[in-house]
Amino acid sequence: MKRFENKVVWITGASSGIGKELAIQLARFGAHVILSSRKRKELEEVQKQLHTPENHLVLPLDLTQNDKFDSLVNEIISKYGKIDYLFNSGGVSQRSTASETKIEVDRKIMEINYFGNIALTKAVLPIFQKQKSGHIVVTSSIAGKFGFYWRSAYAASKHALHGYYESLLLEEAPNGILVTLVCPGKIYTPISMNALTAEGNAHGEMDHNQATGMPVEECVKQLLKAVVKQKKEVLIGNKELLAVHIKRFFPALFWKIIRKQKPV
Repeated sequence: MKRFENKVVWITGASSGIGKELAIQLARFGAHVILSSRKRKELEEVQKQLHTPENHLVLPLDLTQNDKFDSLVNEIISKYGKIDYLFNSGGVSQRSTASETKIEVDRKIMEINYFGNIALTKAVLPIFQKQKSGHIVVTSSIAGKFGFYWRSAYAASKHALHGYYESLLLEEAPNGILVTLVCPGKIYTPISMNALTAEGNAHGEMDHNQATGMPVEECVKQLLKAVVKQKKEVLIGNKELLAVHIKRFFPALFWKIIRKQKPV
């Protein structure tokens, strides 16, 4: 992991879950980490846990306020002079049926998970193009591979990311810019706690799928290995990943199996 030594790494969603663990492991490998999410207090607590806390920067960011992204990019460049990696890990999940979910909630999920995500990439892209280098790492989900109960807007937002970034990686390859799409399955993180209900409130429960999922430390370990290998896409999880392959090769069997799964 010496590849990350002295690299400038910007992580969204860094106050919890995969984003937080990315910050911890990358700081350990010698990276300069920029910690971003809406929650300054939580980010400052994460910073205290990092190896050499003074080498890292807390930079609060709201993915729904993309008009501020350019000034945040300028702040990073003025401090570090470059950006080597952008880890787009911020996002929100869903726990509600499509028919009951208010359209405002659908829009909010898309605004955060898709538009906020790509808007930040657009803000960083000119830096990467000028450098002729840069690596964008996008936290998608296996829900970006197939829809599932109580995940209609969430799955839609993740599917959209795949189309966008598969196009982007082709367009920006001549500029030395890399893209890795990460598709976690069941990972032990608090993602279900903050998932939105039909009314747009926090779900507030740790679902069985998360509580019994792969430890986040192992997830991030596999994620960073994929980044080092410059993989375009990586699936991370346990037996739930079989569903991706079954859908591809045996679609009829997939639909028989998936109907019997529980949404939480």
